[in-house]
Amino acid sequence: MATDLQSQHAGTCPIAVFDYDGTCIDGQSGSLIATWLTRNGYLSPYSIVGLAWWGIRYKLHLPLRQERARELIFRDLGKRSPEEVDRIMVTFHDQVLRPRYRKVAIEEISRRKQEGCLTLLVSATFEPIAREAAKVLGVDGFAATRMELDERGQYTGRVRDAVTEGSAKVNTAKALARTCANQKPCTLEYAYGDHHSDVELLARARHPFVVSPGPTLKREARRRRWPILNWKMA
Repeated sequence: MATDLQSQHAGTCPIAVFDYDGTCIDGQSGSLIATWLTRNGYLSPYSIVGLAWWGIRYKLHLPLRQERARELIFRDLGKRSPEEVDRIMVTFHDQVLRPRYRKVAIEEISRRKQEGCLTLLVSATFEPIAREAAKVLGVDGFAATRMELDERGQYTGRVRDAVTEGSAKVNTAKALARTCANQKPCTLEYAYGDHHSDVELLARARHPFVVSPGPTLKREARRRRWPILNWKMA
């Protein structure tokens, strides 16, 4: 099967890109980590109120800065060393996210690898979380939102480059694919996403798959006749 797929793209590397939140796991890691950090005393009242207001605007599709939620979290976490922050996020991943992985997503990634695709996880979640996710999912590479470090190696509280969402997800996927394929030309064979912000990535794929979408993406998927997969109960 790998030979058949690769023969269709002679001289190029076929890739399959997977979103994380709501696609490979049940739920959104952003809201889950905010709740977990609050319960464990890592966030100040100022950050908690700011995150709650940001979340309301996000659900209502109101204009907002994607960086703002990450900055609020790192307003408090950034006071700790990067090593300690990594440990906190790994603990969160293991306690909260690990039970939320969808078996069908792991099976789909394995299937695409067997076909000869380079499998990539591209997510807006924090990089330490994505690193753990890549191990569980068995993808060939991953990219996620990175927080900026200063010349002393301490967090500044700002997002480095951009949040890996929307058009930034497309650009990040392209760059990651070239790196993982050793600069070989790549073709986006498959893309999987659950949120309306994934539309641009899905539209670039030869085979887009909409996973357990919300109302906005579901309408767009039906308009474009994209396949809709129900992984919520899987």
